[in-house]
Amino acid sequence: MLYSYSFANRKRDLSDILSSVIKDEPRFIGNFKRVPDAIQKKHEWLEDQITGRSFAVASVTSGGALTATEADILKIKGGTLLTFGDSPALYRVTSVGTSTASVSLAASNGVAGVLPVSSGTIAKIISTPMAEGTDNGAGEENYRQAGTSWNATQIFRKEIVLTGTALAISVYGSADNQLNRQTAFALSRDLNRVALFGCRVEGDAAHKGETGGLYYFGTQSGCLSVNASSATLDSYIINDGIQAVMGEGGEPTQILCGPGQARVLSNEYKDRLEILRSDDRRGAYVAVVVNEINGRGLTIIADPDMPDTEAWVLDPAGFGLSNLKGRAITDEDATPKGFDGIWRVALGELTFEFKNVKQRCCRIYGLNPSATAISAYKTAAAGGSN
Repeated sequence: MLYSYSFANRKRDLSDILSSVIKDEPRFIGNFKRVPDAIQKKHEWLEDQITGRSFAVASVTSGGALTATEADILKIKGGTLLTFGDSPALYRVTSVGTSTASVSLAASNGVAGVLPVSSGTIAKIISTPMAEGTDNGAGEENYRQAGTSWNATQIFRKEIVLTGTALAISVYGSADNQLNRQTAFALSRDLNRVALFGCRVEGDAAHKGETGGLYYFGTQSGCLSVNASSATLDSYIINDGIQAVMGEGGEPTQILCGPGQARVLSNEYKDRLEILRSDDRRGAYVAVVVNEINGRGLTIIADPDMPDTEAWVLDPAGFGLSNLKGRAITDEDATPKGFDGIWRVALGELTFEFKNVKQRCCRIYGLNPSATAISAYKTAAAGGSN
């Protein structure tokens, strides 16, 4: 070997390096924490079916007859307290059928207490009071029902090559630093794109194993979505996504979009920024948007790999990265004899977990392109300054 460095002729476990890179990466991949190792190529996990605390009713009559889907009716029982739409009036469920229920006014709470009759009205579950000395099974069935889902493992192999010229110039410091930087860059870039766009394919003799990503899992039948219909991304569309996730029991804490759409959101909130003086930073970039439903903050992740006309409202609590047991990514020296530089190979097999993607993720699609929206903001600002 013509060049020496501290881990020459050594095989390194990159688990810690990869975990640090992923945690600090300001992209979608930064959501994936380490979870227990996979034990087979088809990696299964326990899928929590989170019961939502609200549901859309098909109809509600003035007499208190309510209809909804069978799955939504299962969320309530006799005695459950509900509110409807924006009214604070409280109603009590008096009887429950397969896809119907009857309700009566429990407390007017300062309003007339007239039931809404429009289809799609949101019924919010307040609670189900219990009598003394109840038996098992009498409580609310808002537990997380067990099910399973799975993803396939994928082999990642990266060749990290530093030429003698690059080592001599030492632009990025020592050989150790250069190798670590190139390894982290090669892995994090591809992992991020796979986590977004990967398609699940179980590996066998005829197929390479491929791990599915957010778009694979989050666009399946029954997943949450909001059609923006070419509208500009704003707080109203975001809160439609938030309401959809919260209605299914998720707790959204993140907005994932491209850098252009992040600028569009910043423009909307620009006149409501609280400016703190700083000597090293300027600008009006908004990093956190307030959830107008519960007041919690949602972090904006501006990922350059995201399609410009799409965004996601996410509860990332169900995301995880699982190495195939004994196959965590490692790197080792592969420098051929006489090669003018250093050659190392990073190799490993892993997959991603997307627990409860149908309850925790809402896709927003059909957005007005960010360049068009920003141009309209600039035109409006110029007109206002005349």
